[in-house]
Amino acid sequence: MVGALDRIRIGSAPDSWGVRFPDDPRQVPWERFLDEVAEAGYSWIELGPYGYLPTDPARLTDEVSRRGLRVSAGTVFTGMHRGPSVWESTWAHVSRVAALTQAMGARHLVSRPSGGTTGRPRSWSRRS
Repeated sequence: MVGALDRIRIGSAPDSWGVRFPDDPRQVPWERFLDEVAEAGYSWIELGPYGYLPTDPARLTDEVSRRGLRVSAGTVFTGMHRGPSVWESTWAHVSRVAALTQAMGARHLVSRPSGGTTGRPRSWSRRS
């Protein structure tokens, strides 16, 4: 059983640090997230919301590698469950995330449904 456990890779993601959006001043700055995830002993990360971490592959490669980290997957927050009206914009977003994920040497995308108001600015949760 020890051999199988040696193959398990444990990582983390920005959402474990409370990150839900690409840019929210109340969230942990991305540099601090990378520093702390490395300090916590993780070797692998997911990208989290597109735009939270640098989207330039060269810069992101430098930032993660100097901390001993690697990217395991990109993260896509989708609204596919909302039907055809959002599919085109969703695929455009998926394409951007997939391109960065591939450039980072990762081969997986994590798809999470968008929606809800937990952690969002109050203005997003107000009904019109």
